[in-house]
Amino acid sequence: MLMADTRVVELRVHGFSGTPAESLVDAVAAVDVAGDGIGRLVRPADRLRRPAPGPILMAGGRPVPRVVEGYLWGALTSGGWAKATWALLLPFALSNVAHWMLPPLPADRWPGRVLGLLLRSLLRAVSLLLTCLLIGQFTLLSLDLVAAQCLAPGTACLPAVVPDWARQVPALRAAVGLLPVLALVWLLHRLSGTDWSAPGPGPSQATAAPSLPATPLAGDPDTPTLRALHAMAGLGTAALLALGGPAGPTTPNLTALWTVALGLLAVALAGAVLLDDPTGGSPDRGGDWVRAVLGRWPRRILLVAGAALLLGTVALLRLPARPLARPLPGADETLESVSALLTVLCGAVAALLVPAARLARPAWSTLPRRLRPWAGGWAAAPVVALAVLTGAGFGAGLALTARRVLGAPDLQLPAGYAAITLVWGAGGALLAAAALVTGAVLGHRHWLLVRGRTEPPVEVPMLHPDRAEQATVAPAWWRADLMRNHVHHVLIAVPGVLVVLVGVVWVVHLAGVTPPAWTRTVSAFGVTVLAALAGGLLGAVYRAARQPDAARHLGQLWDLASFWPREAHPAVPPAYPLKVVPELVRRARQHLAEPGTRVVLVGHSQGSLLAAVAAARLLAELPAADRRRIGLVTTGSQLLWAYPRAFPAVVPHSCLAELSGALGGRWRALCRGTDPIGGGVTTWLRQSFQGSLLGIGVRADGTEGALPPATASPHGALVLGGDHWLPDPGRGPVAGRRWHPGILGHSDYQADPEWDRAVAMAAGLDGDLGNDLGNDLGNGVGGGVGGGSSNGTGNRGGGNRGKGFGLGGHGRHSAAAMS
Repeated sequence: MLMADTRVVELRVHGFSGTPAESLVDAVAAVDVAGDGIGRLVRPADRLRRPAPGPILMAGGRPVPRVVEGYLWGALTSGGWAKATWALLLPFALSNVAHWMLPPLPADRWPGRVLGLLLRSLLRAVSLLLTCLLIGQFTLLSLDLVAAQCLAPGTACLPAVVPDWARQVPALRAAVGLLPVLALVWLLHRLSGTDWSAPGPGPSQATAAPSLPATPLAGDPDTPTLRALHAMAGLGTAALLALGGPAGPTTPNLTALWTVALGLLAVALAGAVLLDDPTGGSPDRGGDWVRAVLGRWPRRILLVAGAALLLGTVALLRLPARPLARPLPGADETLESVSALLTVLCGAVAALLVPAARLARPAWSTLPRRLRPWAGGWAAAPVVALAVLTGAGFGAGLALTARRVLGAPDLQLPAGYAAITLVWGAGGALLAAAALVTGAVLGHRHWLLVRGRTEPPVEVPMLHPDRAEQATVAPAWWRADLMRNHVHHVLIAVPGVLVVLVGVVWVVHLAGVTPPAWTRTVSAFGVTVLAALAGGLLGAVYRAARQPDAARHLGQLWDLASFWPREAHPAVPPAYPLKVVPELVRRARQHLAEPGTRVVLVGHSQGSLLAAVAAARLLAELPAADRRRIGLVTTGSQLLWAYPRAFPAVVPHSCLAELSGALGGRWRALCRGTDPIGGGVTTWLRQSFQGSLLGIGVRADGTEGALPPATASPHGALVLGGDHWLPDPGRGPVAGRRWHPGILGHSDYQADPEWDRAVAMAAGLDGDLGNDLGNDLGNGVGGGVGGGSSNGTGNRGGGNRGKGFGLGGHGRHSAAAMS
């Protein structure tokens, strides 16, 4: 019932970084009303730049005051040189993301506990070796390529920059080669200590709070022990490479330093394997004794020992006083050893993920295939392989680019780099050929859709009765559906091809077979690919630093990667949800303190996950009476098709259903079939039957099963369950609203008139919501569709599709296809 003092606060959260404040609150001007300058709360502004009230919200046939606020978090991940250079740490971020993609293993069974412990340990070991690989490659670049070869006496490399007398001082050349490495390790250590401060969660007063999506995001992002281990590993790798590599020191007077370097690496690797929970945020996981042993002072002593080791190497190392005919002794052996260990560990991760995914399968076996985890829960393996391949490729590409910039093509690189160029050359050629074939097949399919020779998706004729418009809309629906359903196949295929090629190269190398002459052409192509990889990434960093708005694609990639806290690798940016979610919760509670206020959290794209986590936290903290004043609207969201499938242990399908039930129908999702990034959130397996749109999804009480037929909204949208499918392009200009012709896809959901209706329904103020709830409760959990029956238990994942969804072969999905 609407009270006289009822008002709605619409608290918006944008998607990927780079969204302007004016666009977020849909106004010509916006001003800050709270925040610390990094996380900003903004409102629309009037001509005097004062916060203005939002547009009136029509709900239940009467106007309701509305306040529009937006939370801007883009400054947490983009802006300036410091944040732009984070993109250079993409391999580290991928290894950290792979940790969160592990399947949900049952903790009450010992095989699950053992497999989880082994997989987490192996991923931390892979991440540590990635640090060793990066530092080793940078050491080779600065010490070997520049100091030992380019600056050697008698070379024609950089004659106008470095005088002859400087080339005659061995200690100076060693300092030029190793001190930048020490600076890089220090920068990585400082970066991994960056933190976003935010208030802690409030006291829980709810009696039946839903399980939180992304619950581990509550962990402490500061991982001092893991930071120290990676710094030690980096210093030890640089010193080991300079001193002669794993085979031993080049001269007897370096034996002590070589032993210390090997000891530091052993301690770092053992600590990373044994440190089960770096954050200390999970009481059911170990690692406490490792953190106790490596307390503040032991860590400081080890870090000082590592720095002293590198400085001692600078003082005692004697670089050759003549141009080298081969790389520095130890360079090739060090990088080959790290690469071999990474190959073995990646293979072990892939092998252990097979029984782990099998053990976790009961958690999703009742779900439809399109809702099950990617690659059956095995997707972490290709992601960690991609991290290793990207790290190796970027290091090789950087060295090849540096050799070209130095203007000395006769500088020698390790023999292992020839294998890397061969892998990337062959992989680039194969992937390019596959892309051409796939493009031809998809182009033919697109031509059939445009010509009307293929049936469009069942929703298109309902949203766009005009057949001429269907010819334009159907290909856009098909392209978006292709993106959502097959992006993970690309994610698996690209590293899969490269991994197979790496295996072939390793077999040839171990067998001592000389590659045929034609592989030189492939390697030459690989040099071009790697140089383009390094140059493109460096160029993207430059553009992101100078013009952040012009480099949004790089920002989007980084927003996805830096969402997750540091569990496997510390040298990644701090997870922004650790700041965003608590501040959203605090702001919502401030508004709820005013009687009659209802808060609707609105999240677009990536912001939809932030809004969902914040809504769940609010439901966990608020008393039962106040929980009814919370609503959630998601637009262009990936919460159904991507996050539960990529991160099944962190954002499982079950917690989304439970959150929807806790909100009691006050979770509304705006979606477009033309949106390649967003999709339906609460419904799936849609089909047409006798002119009606049917589907399976989450009901208002949180159970899952067949839903009542979709209803048409006054604005032409189809409302099925909690999803509002919008016509795109819209059906025509609406009085009093902005109009944008053409297909909008993932952008500008605020322009659709269905936005206000969804907000009113999420606030619990729209009469249609009551009708929907009445229909759901009247039908009961077992209310079948099309005359079918159900067992009344709310089978998960459309378990009653054989009974309540057996509708024959109507529309795009027949009953057989949907099962």
